[in-house]
Amino acid sequence: MESLSPLERALHAARALVLADLVAGDVAEADVVSLVEDSVSQRRWWVEQWPDGAHYVAGLVAQDVQDALLERYGRWPLCPVCGSGDPHALDVEPELGPDPHWVCHKAGVKVAAVGGLGRATGGMASS
Repeated sequence: MESLSPLERALHAARALVLADLVAGDVAEADVVSLVEDSVSQRRWWVEQWPDGAHYVAGLVAQDVQDALLERYGRWPLCPVCGSGDPHALDVEPELGPDPHWVCHKAGVKVAAVGGLGRATGGMASS
């Protein structure tokens, strides 16, 4: 079996991390998974143009999927930290950097690494 290039490893890892968060939020329906695939496809071109950006692709795919979900379905992922007030989505930080995390700006806390929402929410849906 041929080994994967660093580009393909980064893209596969990004896909897996975002899918894990979608599963944790119980929103990994076929049409939502297609949004992940669309983002990965677009980010493949982006990373081919800027190979040093491979370290940033997981956060970018998470943001792409979050934006696409907002347009079609509403906010995702909802903050599991704030128990009162209006429901609000988590943000990815850094916007362009390695080691992306889901952050609640309202509470000022890191909630989970991208791919780790299941541990942060106890595996419960984030609806």
